[in-house]
Amino acid sequence: MKFVKEYTIKRRDVLLFSLMVLVVTSLMVSSCNTDETQEVTTLTNLTFEDNFDVDGAPDSTVWNYDLGTGNGTTAGAGWGNNELQYYTDRPENIKVENGMLHITAHQESFEGAGYTSARINTKGLFSQEYGRFEARMQLPWGQGLWPAFWLLGDNIDVVSWPLCGEIDIMEYRGQEPTINNGTVHGPGYSAANSITKQFELQNDRFDTGFHIFGIEWGPNYINFYVDDVLYNQITPEDVTGDWVFNHPFYIIINLAVGGNFVGSPTNQTVFPQTLLVDYVRVYQ
Repeated sequence: MKFVKEYTIKRRDVLLFSLMVLVVTSLMVSSCNTDETQEVTTLTNLTFEDNFDVDGAPDSTVWNYDLGTGNGTTAGAGWGNNELQYYTDRPENIKVENGMLHITAHQESFEGAGYTSARINTKGLFSQEYGRFEARMQLPWGQGLWPAFWLLGDNIDVVSWPLCGEIDIMEYRGQEPTINNGTVHGPGYSAANSITKQFELQNDRFDTGFHIFGIEWGPNYINFYVDDVLYNQITPEDVTGDWVFNHPFYIIINLAVGGNFVGSPTNQTVFPQTLLVDYVRVYQ
């Protein structure tokens, strides 16, 4: 904050100066902001938390499994994205161990697929409208790996996708280990026409350490963060269709292999590869 006026102080004016300092200080407290256009949520009310402290399967009171290849082996297979993996609930693909959730992709023949992995969600168990959603993660690396931490509107069974809305908090191409994508999908701006922005780490990689991926979401904005850096704000003015982010959304975490967003693995892609999740937290 800049002050455009300088004051000359005389000893007889000490009282006057003190009053002026009090006024200026009050203005600074009320108006100083790193970004005057940014709206933020209140983060004191924790509404969901999983620290993955109990070894074994993920907590079934808050997590469901998505299983299989999506919509069969014909058009629309691969969860609508031509993904190559078969999602399982086997401990080889998903487990809690040493205070972390491990989602591991293997190259193996399984139920007609060439890869296995896992995907979990909180549908029907937890959803929320607005607030801060965050997860601390270390990502895998390699061509064709596609981990994501994302939200879907809990009205998806009524209005279908993309009318329900989708918020991608962390979406990452394994062949680009320094780049995270923050994205929204809705009617008129889905798939290749989604509204997105990238965040690139400097002198670091997402596969060599843990980072916090989060959003702060209110009625007319979604702010995207990596660690403590706000790198994108999306508002109703930014989308090319209806704003469909004023209802509850549920959480999904997955590690896909192949698909339209990343392409297929190559013989240079090393398996197995693991997505590590230290915690997931939601505040209101």
